[in-house]
Amino acid sequence: MTHTYTVAGMTCNGCAEKVRKLLSSVDGVENVNIHLEKNEADITMHHHISTNELQNALKDYPKYKLSEQENHHAQMMNEEETKTWFETYKPIILIFAYITGITFLIEWQNGFNPMRWMHNFMGAFFLTFSFFKVLDLKGFAESYFSYDIIAKRWMGYGYVYAFIELALGIAFITGFNPLLTNAVTFIVMSVSIIGVLQSVLNKRKIKCACLGAVFNLPMSTVTIIEDLLMIVMSIVSILFIIL
Repeated sequence: MTHTYTVAGMTCNGCAEKVRKLLSSVDGVENVNIHLEKNEADITMHHHISTNELQNALKDYPKYKLSEQENHHAQMMNEEETKTWFETYKPIILIFAYITGITFLIEWQNGFNPMRWMHNFMGAFFLTFSFFKVLDLKGFAESYFSYDIIAKRWMGYGYVYAFIELALGIAFITGFNPLLTNAVTFIVMSVSIIGVLQSVLNKRKIKCACLGAVFNLPMSTVTIIEDLLMIVMSIVSILFIIL
């Protein structure tokens, strides 16, 4: 991801090079392009880095002041604020509606079996959501890194997680070892929901990675419900199998 910032205090090419080196030293920054004539810096990063952290890299040179571009920031904020709840979450609502409708129709044709429907629903859920993650695997991993408790320690988990969902989707659809499949689902989704809960409770305004980097969905209670639904369904299935 690349963001453009205003950097005040640069007066020559030497200043520009100094700022470039200082910003490049920040962990997570991949590339820095300085536009001296515009007093701007294009910063490419592999995960979100706060403006304060970037400014802190310039602390030994007080004349350099880095800030977000206010007009762009205000425009993005206004666009988000004018959206209704339905407009914001329309993609995920439509996906749930399609998955629910199609799996119900399948069961309607074969004699409705609640457990079979639930497994088909979970399979379709994981296959669909993994598809959107794989569309932009790098973008998903970068977004997931910002809140998941495992991805924060190992960014590679974001790449692995997309294929865990794919494997779970295939396992549910094919009926592979239901007890093992539901147990893995319970563990994976329980771990996933921890980072989601922390972000929502701390009111962090970050992007939800549930649909990868394709849609710009904010982290909210909708994400909690999504994860919680899979956890509850896996528990119900495990109890049904055991009992």
